[in-house]
Amino acid sequence: MEKVEEMKYLIAVPLIIVGIIHLLPVAGVLGARNLGGLYGIALDEPNLTVLMRHRAVLFGLLGVFLLYAAFDAGLQPLGFIAAFVSVGAFLYLACSTGHLNAQLWRVVLVDVVATIALVIGAAARFWQAHAA
Repeated sequence: MEKVEEMKYLIAVPLIIVGIIHLLPVAGVLGARNLGGLYGIALDEPNLTVLMRHRAVLFGLLGVFLLYAAFDAGLQPLGFIAAFVSVGAFLYLACSTGHLNAQLWRVVLVDVVATIALVIGAAARFWQAHAA
């Protein structure tokens, strides 16, 4: 019984961590100043500001979903897939660009840590599903 409880935490905690990470940029919805502080970029162009604020909303939706999925075993596989796609896409785009400011390199580092947590959680979920 104790091992089952440990597995539940090992599966849920990475989704919670990555969910919280995805909620952090939601402050960008409030405007260009918040977005600039998050990413170290000037958002002088109103159209770009709208797109980045919308991006913050989408990150919020994903973050809430990941937090919900952490506690719903049926949604955990989809949660892991969504989280891997999100962090993987950013890491690919960031590393293929290469010319990032300090704030974006910080996001890269956070996403690398998130990926490691996701690998551990997804492996535990896979093991749990196949051990039953």
